Formats: sequence, C-alpha cells, structure tokens
Amino acid sequence: ILLPGRTLKVEFAPLNIPLAERLQMATVLQRVLSFPLLAEICIGITMIHNYWFLSIRWLYFGISPEQRGWRSKWVRSWTVWRYFKDCFPIHLIKTWNLDPSHSYIFGFHPHGVLVAGAFGNFCTNYSDFELFPGFTTDLHVHPFWIHCPLFREYLMTSESVSVSKKSVYRVLSKEGGGNISIIILGSAEESLDAYPGKFTLFIHQQKGFVKIALTHGASLVPVFSFGENELFKQEKLQKIMGFALLLFHAGGIFQYNFGLMPYRNLIHTVVGCPIPVRQTLQRNYLRILKGERKYCSISKLMSHYIYVLNTFKDGHWESCLKG
Repeated sequence: ILLPGRTLKVEFAPLNIPLAERLQMATVLQRVLSFPLLAEICIGITMIHNYWFLSIRWLYFGISPEQRGWRSKWVRSWTVWRYFKDCFPIHLIKTWNLDPSHSYIFGFHPHGVLVAGAFGNFCTNYSDFELFPGFTTDLHVHPFWIHCPLFREYLMTSESVSVSKKSVYRVLSKEGGGNISIIILGSAEESLDAYPGKFTLFIHQQKGFVKIALTHGASLVPVFSFGENELFKQEKLQKIMGFALLLFHAGGIFQYNFGLMPYRNLIHTVVGCPIPVRQTLQRNYLRILKGERKYCSISKLMSHYIYVLNTFKDGHWESCLKG
C-alpha cells in the first residue's frame, strides 16, 4: 500500500477475534459511514420518481430542525451504542457539580474527525452521564446534516439538533433549567488539523457561543475529550488545482494498517469547571459590544474560557476536582 513518501506493510487481523469485538467494529464502522453514505442514500431515496414530494414535506412541513430533537429512549438504548462505547472505550469524567436548576453551554474540544466522545457520552443511554442527574442534553450539529430528509430523523432521535443560533436559543429558553447545549467548537478547520499527539484549537474566532451565553445567562463549561485526535491519522496529499487534499485513515476490518476503522484508543471526556455568566438583556447587548460594561464583556469571558482550557492542555484539570 502506497502513501506519499512511504510504503506500508499489511498486518492482517487474526481469525479468532471474539464476537463482542467484531460487533464493536461493525457498530463503529456503521457510525463512520453514516455521514458520508447514509445521508446521501436518504437524499437519493426521496429524490427518485414518485418520492420527490417527501423532500418538500420534510423540508417545509416537518418538525423544524430548529426545535428540540425527537428524544427516543428506545433509539438511545439500542445495544449497538453499548458496543460503540466499549470499542474504544469511552469514559466521562466529572470534575464539578452542576446545578439542575440552571442551563449550561458545553463547549466540546477538540473537533477531531469522528467526535466519538460527544456522541458516545451525550447521545446514548450507555454513557456515564448519570453523573449529572436532572439534565437533558442536545448535541448541535451542522445544519447540512439536519436538513437531509430521513437522515435528520435518525439524528434527531438521539437529541441532535441544528447548531444555528435559533436552535441553541430554543434549548436554553426552556423553563426550569436542566438544559445543556453541546456545541462542538472549532468547525471543519479544526478537524483538518486533528493529528495524533497534537491539539490545535481554533477558539479565538468562535465567539458566538459566548454571546448566546450572555443573552441567556447560561454558564459556559469547557469539555475536553482526550484521545479524540488519536483515532485517525491524516495525510496531506500533493496539491491539486491549487489546494492540498487531506486523507484520514486508521485501520481496516481485516487488517490493521489502512482503512476507515478508527484506532481503539481510550477516550476520556472531561467536563470542566463551569464559568458563571451574568445574563444581559438584549437591549443592553450593543453597549456590551462597545465596552461600556466590561465586567461581563465577551473578551473577558473568552479569556476565562481559554484559561480553563489551558488547564486541560497542561494536564492540571485535576485541580478542578471538588471536595
């Protein structure tokens, strides 16, 4: 097998792999292929003869993707998600107690390729999220995926909703608190720089979530998923037509050297200390941007947020442990 500048030897998988591990691999492969293949298949089904009207119905008359997802306990409890979690495995670590009477914005880092920690911990019933009783989570994904007919229903059953401002507003505006909006920050730019052993966070230009937190008084909680960037390797291919193509790969189903199967790497998703945010009325928002009320300015909140992120990077997040 040839890659730029080197040749890979092929190490084949043994035939006597336990059934549980085979099922774990199949579940993870399904998740990996669901976005590039399943979404396109769903679009194709609704666009063929006599089914095109379904696309119009889903896009214009169905439940809005800006609303909360169709939280399905049955889908979230599928056994396949337990195999997905155990494949790496994925663990959730709590460092601070959160108040169920308040709402929070979880800023998830790093973006990575698969974002396995976000899905495994917050979209299934097989995670350690019982550490945070009294909360309902919503994982915000790119609007493109949530607008694919049929595929969006698949996503919304596990409480995946659009990452639009309107959608985040709707989640945080629910009375009684106990709502968590999980936003995967960094966008595609960060995922293209997800190399093993390296964390490059594109956070300085991501200020929208801070503005939303100010509007709703939702506390900001940095969440760092260690091991996320170790699931795949990336190769920058020769530039074609002026831009470089990026290829991500890991292992295969029957061999360990090349393919789309992520490496079995332990993932620890650490939920950090909450950053209290004082709610600012919308009419005062412009004055904040002008710096007239600097005690709750966006720049100060961003600095505090980045400071907490640095505790993850420097390996000092244990200092946030309470009691």
